[in-house]
Amino acid sequence: MKPLQKKMSIGLCGLFVCALAVGAAFRVKELRWPSHSVLGAAKVSVRTAKEEQPPTLSDFRNGFNSVIQAALPAVVNISSSKVVKQQQFNTPELFNDPMFRQFFGEQSTPSSPMPKAEREYSLGSGVIVSPDGYILTNNHVVSGASDVEVFTQERKKYKAKVIGTDSRTDIAVLHIEATGLPTLPLANSSQVRVGDLVFAIGDPFGVGETATMGIVSATGRGLGGTIERYENFIQTDAPINPGNSGGALINLQGNLVGINTAIISGGGGNQGIGFAIPINLAHSIMDQLVDHGKVIRGYLGVSIQGVDPDLAKAFGLSHGGGALIGDVQPNSAAAKAGVERGDVVLQLNGQEVSGPEDLSVRISQLAPGSIAHLKIFRSGQSKDLDVALGEYPENAGGGSVETEEKAPAALKGLHVQNLTRDIAKQLGLPLTAKGVVVNDLDPASPAADAGIQQGDVIQEVNRKPVHNLEEYRQALAIAGNQSILLLVNRGGTTLFVVVAAQ
Repeated sequence: MKPLQKKMSIGLCGLFVCALAVGAAFRVKELRWPSHSVLGAAKVSVRTAKEEQPPTLSDFRNGFNSVIQAALPAVVNISSSKVVKQQQFNTPELFNDPMFRQFFGEQSTPSSPMPKAEREYSLGSGVIVSPDGYILTNNHVVSGASDVEVFTQERKKYKAKVIGTDSRTDIAVLHIEATGLPTLPLANSSQVRVGDLVFAIGDPFGVGETATMGIVSATGRGLGGTIERYENFIQTDAPINPGNSGGALINLQGNLVGINTAIISGGGGNQGIGFAIPINLAHSIMDQLVDHGKVIRGYLGVSIQGVDPDLAKAFGLSHGGGALIGDVQPNSAAAKAGVERGDVVLQLNGQEVSGPEDLSVRISQLAPGSIAHLKIFRSGQSKDLDVALGEYPENAGGGSVETEEKAPAALKGLHVQNLTRDIAKQLGLPLTAKGVVVNDLDPASPAADAGIQQGDVIQEVNRKPVHNLEEYRQALAIAGNQSILLLVNRGGTTLFVVVAAQ
């Protein structure tokens, strides 16, 4: 289980200006949205939960043994490893020391820094969802792994193949060569309600399979992209700890309602605030990864943010809610349909939009080419717009971001957006601060290697000040494919970072 602070500071919870360019729809029979195209093929044989009367607590006078024992065999331990190279730097003063040379000889002085290969190990959990070996887990459990092993409750070990991963939802699909495996039936996570009893099952700290109990604290929870880019979490107070990542969140009927993914923790342990990816979303991502090897996403092409009471008043709305359009990408689906900066999206396909995360996830359930019916609020009046969704470009990072095809080699995988007053406030910066904020970063990118982090505010490129995205793009165009010197503001402290071209 990854603590939230490892991904990004909790201060970024307000940073939810994100691109509405998402995909991976539910299966048609689960959505039942007539006239709307969706994605996802049912290629993995899974058990779906039957619609039955929910049990009552009187059925569990002697505890929840019957629920837990039936679920435990379908939850597995996942061990992954990868080889990383760390640069080793010599110390000329040491190698020139006569005492050193006396003990190690004249040939001991290296002529150049030598990379040292080390193997990193990671532990997590997973859920068997098909009897023929398909397993759901988190992307961050197996990201970059060269070797993945699965250990079952029966102490059997399997070599696992990574079928596909999706970093934007933190879902990964593994496969092991086995048949007749125990599985968990998939619930309809859209029916999960606050107050429902749930159980989290996984392998915290590698101690072995563990079950904990709690309630659903919230549904549809989003934290502004601080955990994943597309967030629609089930929040629970069932104790979740490191190692639970990819484990199961089940209901009283023993059906799988979510895949545990993250916690908010002040000290690295459980604080009663955990998050699980709804199984409806995880299932749809799995179907696409198995079918296509990747997730095909619809593309609206806007940046969005929440509407608090102050913004609602400023825009002439009676209350908060909905999603405010902060920017529209040129030539995007939204631009062609007439969506404008300052529009507030109130409804999508006839259903109310509660906030930016809600809109983002629901757009993700529509296929490229399908029509999204938007009800917007503009200049004191409601207006209906039909948007023919495009396909989300693989290298898009978010609204108003520098895309891969425009970025020089040194900054491939680095995505930024304009620094707004709201974002500056959340980052603890003066409201007058200028620059572009890093809202997404490939961990394997040159920028990440140089120490750039999500939430950093870039204020200079090669000693040239940048106040907004347009100036940032102009500076990159001048920089070319060379190493780039960035001035970064991190939490109010500025530092220079050199990002080497690779």
